Amino acid sequence: MPHTRRWPSYAVTVDIVIFRMVGSELEVLLVKRRRAPYAGRWALPGGFKEPDETLLAAARRELAEETGLRSVRGLTQLQAYGDPGRDPRGNVVTVAFVGRVSARARVRGGDDAADAAFHPVAEVLAGPRRLAFDHAKILRDAVSVWRNGGAT
Repeated sequence: MPHTRRWPSYAVTVDIVIFRMVGSELEVLLVKRRRAPYAGRWALPGGFKEPDETLLAAARRELAEETGLRSVRGLTQLQAYGDPGRDPRGNVVTVAFVGRVSARARVRGGDDAADAAFHPVAEVLAGPRRLAFDHAKILRDAVSVWRNGGAT
C-alpha cells in the first residue's frame, strides 16, 4: 500500500441542483443555511459524504434531509469542483448532481437547512441573492447543461 501521509487530506461533499419548470420559468431549489459557514445564506442542498455510501446515495440522503424531497427525476452527476478556497472549512471537493421535479413538488427545510424554497433561476443568477460557496458557478454550469438538453 502506498504511503498517503504525504498527500493532503480533504473531504468530499455533494451538492444537488434541482430544477422545476413553472409555466415557462425555470426554478432552482435552494436551502437557507442554518450554520456557519454562510449561516443565513442561500445555497444548493448538499453536504458531506459518509464513508460507507456512494456519491449518489449521499446526494439522495442530503436532499431528503434538507428539503424532504425523495423523488427526483434524472438525478445524475454534473461535475466535480475542487478549486482551492471553495470552502472556508478546508480542502473540500464536491461532486455536483442535477435533476428535476414536477412543478407541484413541495419542499421544507430540515436538518441543517433553516428553510428550503424554489427560486427563479434568472433572479438567482442576476445577483439579488448571493449564494454560499461556489454555488453560483455550479448553478451556471447546471443551467448550461439544462439548456443543452442534458437534464431532462
